[in-house]
Amino acid sequence: MASERKFIAENTRRVLLKEYLMKEVTRAGFGGLDVQRTPMGTRVTLITERPGIIIGRRGAAIKNLTRAIEEDFSFDNPQVEVQEVDNPNLNAQIMAEKLAFALERGWHFRRAGHSTIRRVMDNGARGCHIIIAGKLTGQRHRTEKFKEGYIKFCGEPKIQDVDKGYAVAKLKPGVIGVTVEIMRPNSKLPDEIDVTLPVEAAEKFPELASLMEKKDDFRPVELKSEVVVEEPVEEPEAEPVEAEAPEAEEPKIEEDENQGGEQ
Repeated sequence: MASERKFIAENTRRVLLKEYLMKEVTRAGFGGLDVQRTPMGTRVTLITERPGIIIGRRGAAIKNLTRAIEEDFSFDNPQVEVQEVDNPNLNAQIMAEKLAFALERGWHFRRAGHSTIRRVMDNGARGCHIIIAGKLTGQRHRTEKFKEGYIKFCGEPKIQDVDKGYAVAKLKPGVIGVTVEIMRPNSKLPDEIDVTLPVEAAEKFPELASLMEKKDDFRPVELKSEVVVEEPVEEPEAEPVEAEAPEAEEPKIEEDENQGGEQ
């Protein structure tokens, strides 16, 4: 039971740290957080769009951030590293923040949703799914979804290949939640199979070249079998049988009549 409480407390502390950093580095474009425990302490990696804002002049901003992480969240010897995101348009958290900011500036939710999804797909993503929920046009809550391309909703590809981000837009009618899911360009699904030619396979996998050469030297032995061809036997044609004409019966001469005539 004590170990379970320890895991719950550790995960709770990481979630609170993520929420704190999302508020502190909003202007820098918060793109993600990675916390790893090392023998030297705790390594905190921040993924942002503009690292210079977090570092500050002569590293003053990052020193204050490190001190706050150590005192407020009780991390042992935190070492904060700032990493610049490769492509902000393919980061779900950054795109969710931009979409929420567009809604706060007065953009219509359909215009903002289609513009965001078009920008993501133009940068090579395999698919994008956006959910906007809240009081969009009236006093009643409603949910609008925008989808383009191919996106996975469950299974191992969902965990490995789909990046998810969430942001909140604060408007006068109420709070609007924004969820963005992006399927990465280099994601490979289990049913996708690449067929490689033997020459390309030998270049990629030199250790298999010898096996492929042995396979090429193998020639199947053709078995010669004598095939006996039976000549068709010609059957004699049946000659047409002519019907025999019935023989004419000879008239019988009665002996009595002959004898009577002689008398």
